[in-house]
Amino acid sequence: MKTLTVSVVTPDGPVLEDGFDMVSCKAENGELGILPGHIPMVAPLTISSVRLKHDDNIKNLAVSGGFLEVRPDNVTILAQTAEKPVDIDVERAEKAKQRAERRLQSKQDDVDFQRAASALKRAMNRLDIAR
Repeated sequence: MKTLTVSVVTPDGPVLEDGFDMVSCKAENGELGILPGHIPMVAPLTISSVRLKHDDNIKNLAVSGGFLEVRPDNVTILAQTAEKPVDIDVERAEKAKQRAERRLQSKQDDVDFQRAASALKRAMNRLDIAR
């Protein structure tokens, strides 16, 4: 069976490069499923998980936005951050979630609610992937 070469890269360097049968991720316009031979495309990613399937094995990554580039034989994900489940510090993610929730519940005028909402999404995504 044909596979896709998938490369996941962040500003800190490469996170993953391997062959997979299918890639599922969430772009700003909705969920994408990519198989070998997919038409070329570029799409902005949201804060979400990337699911990589090879045979019956599924790997998950937590990504915090970025871009997906698809070619018939390969997929490149340029992400702001990308973490494997084993690399996620659950305690730190839980504290970040609690901090963001407190900020969103705050009645103070100096709170950047959009930034706090993004921080909450990132923390919840990391916790979902880690568990």
